[in-house]
Order: sequence, then C-alpha cells, then structure tokens
Amino acid sequence: MNNDAYLFGQILGTHSFLLKGGFLKPDEYSEIEEQFFLPGGETGTAATVLASLGVSVIMDGTWIGSEVGPMLKEFYAGKTVDLSALNFDFQDPGVMDYVVIAGQVRSPMGRFQSLFSSGKKWWNTPKEEDIACCKAAAIDPYFGEDSLKGAELCLKHGIPYVTIDTRHDSFLHQHSAINVVSHECLDQSYPGMDPETVMEQMKQGTDGLTILTQGGGDMLFGRKGEETHRIPAYDVEVKSTLGAGDTFKAGCVYALLHHMSDTETVRFAGACSAVAISRFPLPLHPPKPEEVRRIMMV
Repeated sequence: MNNDAYLFGQILGTHSFLLKGGFLKPDEYSEIEEQFFLPGGETGTAATVLASLGVSVIMDGTWIGSEVGPMLKEFYAGKTVDLSALNFDFQDPGVMDYVVIAGQVRSPMGRFQSLFSSGKKWWNTPKEEDIACCKAAAIDPYFGEDSLKGAELCLKHGIPYVTIDTRHDSFLHQHSAINVVSHECLDQSYPGMDPETVMEQMKQGTDGLTILTQGGGDMLFGRKGEETHRIPAYDVEVKSTLGAGDTFKAGCVYALLHHMSDTETVRFAGACSAVAISRFPLPLHPPKPEEVRRIMMV
C-alpha cells in the first residue's frame, strides 16, 4: 500500500495529567483537572497530526506492548495511519511516559535512561519497502544505526526527510531536507552559544533547510549561502505545550509534500504548533487545515 509519508521513531502510550491551579510544588496538594492515556512520542504525535491534515501515514519504530497496543489500535481505527509495520508482540506492557502539565510548564517522566542503557533493542529496523513507496519522511535520531538506515534508505529512493534535534556534524543533518532544532537541543548540544552562531554552523552542514524553534520566541531559519531569517511565533493562549515540537515536525512533512517555500514551511509548521498548544489533549483535538489557515491569517 502506498502512503504519503513514512515516519520512524518513538511511538508511546502517554499518560498526561493537566493540573488545576499551577504546577506541582513540594509537599503541596495538586488537583488533576483532566487525565488521558493516548498515543504519544515524537512519531506517534506527528502521525496523529498528519492524519488530521489529510495525509496518509505509515509509522514504525518502538515495539508495542500489551497495554499500549490495544489503545493504539482503537485510536487509529478509521484514521489514515498504517500500523502494519509495527511489532505488537513485545512481551511487556509497552513503552509509556507520564507527563504533568500546567499551561506553559510540563514535566515528562519515564524509564528511557534504563531502556537505552539495558543493551537490549526495543524498536524495529526500517523496512525499505515502506520507505520506497512514500513521498516524504520523518526520521527521528534516537535509534542509532537504525535511524541512520532510515535516512540512507530515503537517500537511496530520493525521498526527502525531516529530522529533529540533530547536530550540524551528523549524517542525519547533512542529508536532511529539513532539520528542526529545539531550544532544548541548543542548550544541551551548544551550551553558551547564541542561536545565530549555532544557525551559521547548522547551515554550513547541509544543503537542506535548518529551523531553530525557541518556544514563544522567534523562529530562525535558513540555508547554506543565505542569511538567517526570523519569524515571530504566533501569539495564542496556551493550554498545554505537550506535543508542540512534534506538531511542528508534522507541519514540515506536510510542507514537503506540498512543495512549500522555506518561509511558507516555517509559517505553516508554526501555525500547526500554535493550534496544538491552544488545546488539550492534542491527540483528541489535532490541528485541522482550516484552523491552521486561520492562524496564519492573523
């Protein structure tokens, strides 16, 4: 089956808790306003958003366990998200995270350090037949050699791909159509460097588009040999920032599929993210094309 987009990366079950009255404080009671168990992870969230935008998606990555699997199958039933590449035989409840949210503040919790340090593999290897039939892809960097293989297969078949938070000297960045770099990645990988200096390094490392997002600050973007451009983030009332970056990535995949210019890509992806942070939970209320267009008109 041909799909518009191929996504490879983290597909989780996310337990999210929206609090009343501000974020957690030590030794103080907090009231839960809403809580959900829904698809999450960078790839799971992007698939949900792309389906809402009218894109057909096949996703692969994390092995799916006994608690996560039934929820994923029920959630994606009737949606344009193909689950056939996933491994649903993981002998474990499955990979999950827990996120506490209060407006612009959130704190994720999980067992990813233990999982990655276990020496055991808990994800698939990308399949060439899934990538070859798509028009655009998103390859997340977290699965080492298998992430590299996904990028190599995209190159082999001429499939442009979006990646996230990869350094200027990485293979994934070098060959990407778009690399979306968050301010968290900037702080961790380029401590003490200002965003403009990082952008110059990033631009020199690829012929693709580099976008540096900064939460509510300006979005910086540019290419090798060009000046760095900036666009202010859209001003919306924030309900929850959970999934904002994943939604931005989905918007970039959509932009590749529709051959948008660099400026159009950043504006469209930024508008997708703005819609996403204005509601909770995102998987139940993903951005629709008309909502994105309305934000872009403001």
